[in-house]
Amino acid sequence: MSNDSLFNSSNAVADVAVIGAGIIGVACALRLARQGRRVVVIDQQEPGRGASFGNAGHLATEQVFPIADLSILKRLPAMLMDPMGPLRLDWKYMPRALPWFARLLLNLRPAPFQRTVVGIRALNESSLGAWHRLLQAIDRPELMKEDGSLLVFERADSQQAIEALQVRMRQQQVPVDFWQAKAVRDAAPQLSEQIQGGLFFPRTGHFLDPFRVVGELVRAAKSSGVQFLKLRVEGGQLSEHGVSLITDQGRLTSHQVLIACGAHSAKLTAMLTGKKVPLDTERGYHLMLPHEHGRLPFAVTSLERKFIMTPMADGLRLAGTVEFAGLECPPTMERAWQLHRLSKGLFKRDLSAEAATPWMGFRPSLPDSLPIIDRVCDGKVLLAFGHQHLGLTQAAVTAEMIAQMASPLTDAQPHSLPATAPYRLDRF
Repeated sequence: MSNDSLFNSSNAVADVAVIGAGIIGVACALRLARQGRRVVVIDQQEPGRGASFGNAGHLATEQVFPIADLSILKRLPAMLMDPMGPLRLDWKYMPRALPWFARLLLNLRPAPFQRTVVGIRALNESSLGAWHRLLQAIDRPELMKEDGSLLVFERADSQQAIEALQVRMRQQQVPVDFWQAKAVRDAAPQLSEQIQGGLFFPRTGHFLDPFRVVGELVRAAKSSGVQFLKLRVEGGQLSEHGVSLITDQGRLTSHQVLIACGAHSAKLTAMLTGKKVPLDTERGYHLMLPHEHGRLPFAVTSLERKFIMTPMADGLRLAGTVEFAGLECPPTMERAWQLHRLSKGLFKRDLSAEAATPWMGFRPSLPDSLPIIDRVCDGKVLLAFGHQHLGLTQAAVTAEMIAQMASPLTDAQPHSLPATAPYRLDRF
């Protein structure tokens, strides 16, 4: 079907219109198409060019705790004053951010905090298995390296914090081992002698090229009949028979719509469901070092320096900084370059920044650190957004959950999926 005919037809052009061509939207589109659904994916960018392009590449199944804890109150002055700090709040954005931060703090009370941990854990524990199934289905299992990751510390006085974190992780059934300095040097001999030890997480992994993962899923989706349309969705409304979307090229109708456009999801969700969701964005930065190959065998995070280094096909990616400044403020690329300065002293020989490229993207975050994965409006609207910095990790299991929600009367999945209650829209 041509693009022109999509806008000239009075009938639904698809069973499901997926808004968002990031890793989550594309993975969902592929799963839905392989259920026999007619699927179109709509985005104003090429697939994978948003946050999916620049993530850390780390499959972070160990990260089962919310994005902040109560210590954020003590750090607030530094967040406002230090433009290069690991967690920054732009003072000009503070009035808009305060309601979101207030809700975040309320969710750090014991009962809601525990609900968040349970919700994150359920998704993370299912994530690697779902990624195995998805990559096997497209004959690309080699894209995922399930070789663990390491959190290192450099100061002797950090060992107590590391040991306390290990206890908390084990209480949540996260596989974790304490490594002495010798074990760290044996596994990653190019790291500095000043590293005292660390925590190794064997049930984690990484992608050598996250953007290629999206590309391979797109290729498989197109082979399954999915159409990709480069459009801007400006609005929409529900009808008796489905959903009508208003785009910059006309009106497009479908039986169902899946909103999976990350940090840009709130406006369309409000239009279609009448529900205003407290969605904000963590602006994440990375610095890609193309001349650094073979430095690390797996992803390594620094406890004190608060950033991650992931080996990739195109070099070494440094990532992990968080900035709250909204969707409109220009990027502060100096924050990306700051990552190279943070790496100094972590290796026996400093990393080369020759021909390095900086990047900034938007991580969609809700104040309880859980995504929205739901089926609402009598099944006409599906929702999959708000995964904060775990979008890559949780994309494949989210796709399985959405596929089940889109066709709830189909046969049960051959594998168990997380219960959907923690991720429902009506929790807000």
